[in-house]
Amino acid sequence: MLAAVLFLLSSCITPKKINYLQDMVADVGIPLNEKFEAVIVPYDELTIRVYNNGTDDSELIAPFNVMSGRAENNNTNQSLGYLVDVNGNIVFPILGELHVEGMTRLQLQDHIKKLLVDGGHLNDPLVSVRFRNFKIFFLSHSGGKVLNITNERCTFLEALAQGSALGMYTRRDKVGVMREVNGNMVIHYMDPRSSDIFNDEFFLLQQNDIIITRPFGRVYFREALSNWGWVVSLVTSISSLALLVLNWIERTKKD
Repeated sequence: MLAAVLFLLSSCITPKKINYLQDMVADVGIPLNEKFEAVIVPYDELTIRVYNNGTDDSELIAPFNVMSGRAENNNTNQSLGYLVDVNGNIVFPILGELHVEGMTRLQLQDHIKKLLVDGGHLNDPLVSVRFRNFKIFFLSHSGGKVLNITNERCTFLEALAQGSALGMYTRRDKVGVMREVNGNMVIHYMDPRSSDIFNDEFFLLQQNDIIITRPFGRVYFREALSNWGWVVSLVTSISSLALLVLNWIERTKKD
């Protein structure tokens, strides 16, 4: 009976502990921070394609899409990928080494276009840059998961929805976002029960962010109680048997 009571108490979860955005008022807008654009960091993988605007001269653009051209000739969908090295550089055909760390993809598009025009390589090029490795990682007490973000923009709430990371027994006040900032790994805690997250600097996630969740302490107690349930059952059985034996002995003495 005691074990059952403790188990029921440990399982008690109220809506106040788990409901999202509890302080939001209907039809009342919340100002958001400025528009976020992911910036390029070391170890990012980029897809870069060059097109010659207004012409169909593949020979002009071929040197800038060497690997991509080979992939297309092999009838695959593989795109030309560039790995940003530890110093924040890539090596681009013809143009050589380019420092790209800290740029957004749109800034890099403009930068490569300017280099191509100023260098007399192409008159009116179109440049497309995309992230190939925009991923968000989840870590929880029950396992892990990786989210591949295709549109290069992911909010904290969107990641939670896709990852299904917050179960009934997950603490909402201790949802951490771990990120590398200026060469240091930092963790920042957010609470999705409050609308304050919309103006949190970590609300718009960056590539390779890690979301870390933790359960209520009672979860470990419940699991420990479950693991020791057989011991409780055994002790209860032995106690019941002992009481029956003692009761039989008492009755025998009276007889």
